[in-house]
Amino acid sequence: MTAKPDHAARRSLILAAAVIAAMTLLRIVYASVIELRTDEAYYWTWSKESVLSFLDHPPGIAWFIRFGTAIFGDTTLGVRFGGIVAMLVTQLLLADIVRRVTHDVRAIVFAVLMPEAALYYGLLMSKVSPDIAMIPFAVAMIWSLVLLSQSGDGRWWLLAGLFAGLSLLAKFTAIMFAPAVLAFALVPDWRWRWLRSPYPWLAALIAIVVFSPVLIWNAQHDWATFRFQLVRATADYDFSWRTVGDYIGLQFGLVGFVMLPVVLSGLTLTAWRGYRAREPVAILLSTAVLVPFLYFLWKSLTLRVGDTWPMFMWPVGFAAAAINIAILPREGWPAWMIKSTMFWANTAVTTGIAFVVVVFLYYVVAPFNLLGKIDPIGGEAGYEQVVARVEAQLDKTGATWVATTDYRTYAMLRWLLRDRVPVIEINERGRFQGFRDPGMDRIRGHAGIYVGRMPDDRAALWQTIPAKREPLEKVERRWRGLVMDTYALEKLTGWTPELAPPKDSPLFQWRVLAFLSVARLRS
Repeated sequence: MTAKPDHAARRSLILAAAVIAAMTLLRIVYASVIELRTDEAYYWTWSKESVLSFLDHPPGIAWFIRFGTAIFGDTTLGVRFGGIVAMLVTQLLLADIVRRVTHDVRAIVFAVLMPEAALYYGLLMSKVSPDIAMIPFAVAMIWSLVLLSQSGDGRWWLLAGLFAGLSLLAKFTAIMFAPAVLAFALVPDWRWRWLRSPYPWLAALIAIVVFSPVLIWNAQHDWATFRFQLVRATADYDFSWRTVGDYIGLQFGLVGFVMLPVVLSGLTLTAWRGYRAREPVAILLSTAVLVPFLYFLWKSLTLRVGDTWPMFMWPVGFAAAAINIAILPREGWPAWMIKSTMFWANTAVTTGIAFVVVVFLYYVVAPFNLLGKIDPIGGEAGYEQVVARVEAQLDKTGATWVATTDYRTYAMLRWLLRDRVPVIEINERGRFQGFRDPGMDRIRGHAGIYVGRMPDDRAALWQTIPAKREPLEKVERRWRGLVMDTYALEKLTGWTPELAPPKDSPLFQWRVLAFLSVARLRS
């Protein structure tokens, strides 16, 4: 293929840089003005603790949040700043992977703009989740292996092991890249070289050492995180078209209605190219996406796949699709296929970025609610209204602490009250193992305010709690004129919550069965 003139290449790079700068600013505005969602606030509470790991996930996301709040304080931008940095780092790594493989400016531009055109990355990388902490490290591991392939220097295995450990410190699903790494090492003709080399084995050891805080914490706490996550991995129900549709629909929505077919077609050709010629990088990139994609498709036959679960894999898919664009002409594919591939790639980027901007404007500027109670942002907005009534009741009743029976409500109460009064989730205490004293001297012997999302206020759990409950009022949580939830406020007296109940206590156990009933979503 004839190389572009230097001035055309520079123009393309300048345009890409301008788009990235504009979209980064968009993410900063979004991160600053949209109130935290419940899980984001929950992860923020983790960042205030000094523990090795947590029940739900490894500690990586807490470290990311602590990094951001150290710079911007306990603000929405501070909590989300790590995701904004993670997006830029991911784009730089994708650009370098594609540059090293293709030396094609057009492919590099596609590699950095494809994430901007996918809703999850172009906008929602500014939303806190363990995935945003995992993605840059997982892509860095792939980048290290690409350098290994090109240089033949086994020491790159060691860096790959470091990044693998760091990605596992963010989320366990990083382990789903293991088949790609194994195929990368064992399918090409170099397999015996690496099997005999100490470097891959040292890389595995490095990954385990880096991951060791999670192993230590779990060894001390009856392997709680692994048991918690095992429920998700092993849950199985009857076949449901609804859960399959949810999974496929989420991929179209979060990756892009045009972008998803573009990436999948590029991955398919990359896989065919890699396994046919035993080419290490093509094997690595294609397997890193297709294996998790097919696994989640299989799980979706009976289980609702969470919206963020597959998001770690698509950046690698963007790199494969961008490389495919550059490789097709070099392999002599028909002109119509090359032209069609370029057309759909350009369409995916332009329409995808436009869609991201429209979604941004909907949440930041528009005053209406198009999705009702199922709106993913609005469904968790409006907690300020609840907290305002809680503060009024604290003043009116003389209560000195706040209780709840739901970790989402607990997280939002802590976020909005900023620890001006102690906030306790009185059940699911297994979530809070090793957490600091929330202020028992302000709880013991004092009245509290219970905040319960109805109908949690009538849960059977209350039959085991000897507190005297005095109804105070009901509060509606609204977003753009629509009632999202109703909360019961009650005065609690004559009881002090137990922060460390026995492990067989109903106050210790996390609600695994509740998770399963929600995850099932059978039609």
